[in-house]
Amino acid sequence: MASTVPRAGVGVLVSGGLDSSILLAHYVERGRRVQPFYVRSGLAWQTAELAALRRFLAEIADDRLEELVTLDLPLADLYGEHWSVSGRDVPDAESDDEAVYLPGRNALLIIKAALWCHLNGIEELALGPLRANPFADATPEFFAAFQSSLNLATGGGLRLVRPLAGYDKRQVMQLGGHYPLELTFSCISPRGSLHCGECNKCGERRRAFQHVGLPDPTRYAGGKLCRSMKG
Repeated sequence: MASTVPRAGVGVLVSGGLDSSILLAHYVERGRRVQPFYVRSGLAWQTAELAALRRFLAEIADDRLEELVTLDLPLADLYGEHWSVSGRDVPDAESDDEAVYLPGRNALLIIKAALWCHLNGIEELALGPLRANPFADATPEFFAAFQSSLNLATGGGLRLVRPLAGYDKRQVMQLGGHYPLELTFSCISPRGSLHCGECNKCGERRRAFQHVGLPDPTRYAGGKLCRSMKG
């Protein structure tokens, strides 16, 4: 059982992608003590994603940044042969946002991190959904209800916060363009440690850099870095 000694600061659920990495780095830059969490669910891209996240955290190392806590929540028994587990028929760069919907994703991410916070005296847990997030489990109503249920279950007072909920992707990139974003990872169909350059999330990533006129520093499989920077 984890310690119940109070800890200052904020917990941050981080995937290693652009939005959550920028959120985490921004908290550290502002002087907050940050406890990062990563939830391993056995999804097809998570080995590469977690390795990238560790590199990003090492690059922004600071006395206020706690060691990454990894929490295991396997989903193969729930998601079965879904593309997120099998790695087959992954939504491509031309697909809509709805194509990458994972049922109950935020609820699954939050539950173990929230209980860890409760057991360790952290009273604030931050996630990085943006204003345009189209899914039901990214709405203010969901977060209010889930926060209430968690606190009823534990007798605690945890706050679920979404600091980027009023931001669009351009604003987030403007906020975090000076961080080592080349170390972030967004791909859902990686080729080893490289972004595939073809999936829904790689397309979103390329557009994110284009939004703010920054060269895309990402290494894409098949030499797509040069083409991306020229486009």
